[in-house]
Amino acid sequence: MPLRHFSFKTQGGFTLLELLVVIAIMALATAGVSLSLRDSGQAQLEREAERLAALLEAGRAQSRASGVPVRWRVLAQGGFRFEGLPQGSSLPQQWLDARTTVLGADSLLLGPEPLIAPQQVVLARADRAGPALRVATDGLHPFHVEPLP
Repeated sequence: MPLRHFSFKTQGGFTLLELLVVIAIMALATAGVSLSLRDSGQAQLEREAERLAALLEAGRAQSRASGVPVRWRVLAQGGFRFEGLPQGSSLPQQWLDARTTVLGADSLLLGPEPLIAPQQVVLARADRAGPALRVATDGLHPFHVEPLP
């Protein structure tokens, strides 16, 4: 019985459908990575507000520990400063983002009494991207961040 020889054609490339699927997967992956790396202005403002709340609490604690009044002030040229801190102690005096601005009160008294008056400062972005945030205390509890209504 003679053997028949079957020959199969081998495919030399990719089909159009296979190429389109690969390109679509790459596009989705690129979009996902770029969205996860992008930091919105509102996220920066939230980070700035949380940092300020922590700095105000640190200034308040140093004021109570030293018995000296400490005042937080916004500087006209940008940034802020803590007045009255004990010698040798320093807290940051710059915003993380230069577009951060303070609305309303530009000064807070942080102590030295354990109970202080209710105080707040409102942070916004200079480009007005997103809602403003309030960093506030009722005088007894620590400073916290809350969105403006």
